[in-house]
Amino acid sequence: MVKQVIESTIDGKIRCDACPVMCYISEGKSGACDRYANVGGDLIRVDPLTIIENRKDNGGQLVSFLPGAEDKDWDGDLVQAKRSFVTAVGAGTTYPDYKPAPFIVSQQERGVDMVTVVTEGIFSYCGAKVKIDTDRYLGPETSAVRVEGEPVGHVTTGEYGSQMLSLGGVHHLTGGTKKEGRLTCDALLRLCNGEAVAMTIDGGAGIVVKAGTAPVINGVEEQRMRVGCGSATIGMFAKQWARHVDEVVVVDDHITGVLSEHQAGRVLNIPATGIRIKGRRSTPGRYFQVAEPGTGWGGTNISDPLSILGAFDPKTAYPGLRLLMVSTTGEQYGYYILDENLVPALQTSLPDDIRLSVEQIAENCEPAVCSVLFMGGAGGSLRAGVTRNPVQLTRSVKDALTYVSCGGAPAYVWPGGGITVMADVTQMPANSFGYVPTPALVAPIEFTMRLDDYRALGGHMEAVVPIEEALKVAERKVAQRQDAPWPTERQNFKWQA
Repeated sequence: MVKQVIESTIDGKIRCDACPVMCYISEGKSGACDRYANVGGDLIRVDPLTIIENRKDNGGQLVSFLPGAEDKDWDGDLVQAKRSFVTAVGAGTTYPDYKPAPFIVSQQERGVDMVTVVTEGIFSYCGAKVKIDTDRYLGPETSAVRVEGEPVGHVTTGEYGSQMLSLGGVHHLTGGTKKEGRLTCDALLRLCNGEAVAMTIDGGAGIVVKAGTAPVINGVEEQRMRVGCGSATIGMFAKQWARHVDEVVVVDDHITGVLSEHQAGRVLNIPATGIRIKGRRSTPGRYFQVAEPGTGWGGTNISDPLSILGAFDPKTAYPGLRLLMVSTTGEQYGYYILDENLVPALQTSLPDDIRLSVEQIAENCEPAVCSVLFMGGAGGSLRAGVTRNPVQLTRSVKDALTYVSCGGAPAYVWPGGGITVMADVTQMPANSFGYVPTPALVAPIEFTMRLDDYRALGGHMEAVVPIEEALKVAERKVAQRQDAPWPTERQNFKWQA
């Protein structure tokens, strides 16, 4: 574990300067955040410094030295053995920001001197963007999302097969009541550390969200992300249906599709059936607002699909007409034949070809998953731990001379001012996040660049140490994720482009 610099003690109690709370910690005790402790008179960062290793025995990439592999010139090693990357998890912080980052480590990357600046940032301005793969209705846009009755965020837009939530942010962390801020910070902490969080949405559903797992909506675990909207589903499966059924309606809260009217049906010469849909017709074969949103068929509130149909036109419809009604996930379906009165009669058995098409809808649906992206802005104070001239770091990031990662995971840097990043929490080591009672979230962040570039932007050169110095105190090693780039790879920088 990493020892911290002690600035003040009173009666054996160590003052911790890692956040504005400035706890005085007695021997054997930890601070209010449980991140720092007094161990034998030393101020210790409780969580271990974490490194990521790229080794052949844990799946490390082989180095190509074949002709034509110019982007991976052989440097003499048969494998990229024992490469290590020091993350900010367990590193400590720069707060109160007049000092260099806890670790500024140098290492060579295939002949290039690199440096990584490592710190745990205290993010008062941060939150989480949550994507929930489901058709089911979670609640109106802008509705409050609550944890234990306190607002912690709101519903934003519905995307293609998913519903988005925006959680946290300075408005909830510091702009409301003390309880609101505390519960918001706690919810963010648990979400970002991969724990399940139960929430309610005003005017909507109760949900349980856990990064990387299926959402639970009103007590039911979601299984599938829809294959597409009703119109897209008609297009995808029109040929399969054309020879085996006379009409298909794909029920969807956004766009309900009707095969005989849809452009795909017309191109395939499917004749009109006299079907009538209750809803607002957008374009041929595409209907909006066939029902209210809900947790029933296709994200609507209906349990009987016939409720969205009007009477068939007797001038066109005929007894014996075959009708398939299906949802966008294939979870709900019904096969009907019009009787002598042109009323759809539900059939107890589904023809094999129709069953196969329904099964293929389901097969083409991806598993429903909750995605949680941490989002935060690296403020001027955090950047001061990297360089004496913080704006130079911002410019270096925007110029792609500096690569930003969070716990070793790639961070997307937003365009525009500042260094506002988003990172997938499932790509970070477990328990990467902490908190301070101000309240604010503590998140790992690393800045990697060439040593020459670090010198040019006014870096704390006197604090640069060989990576071996950090490895001596690192107590936790995790394997590199194969779906994440190695942070010091040349491909991450403009100078290698």
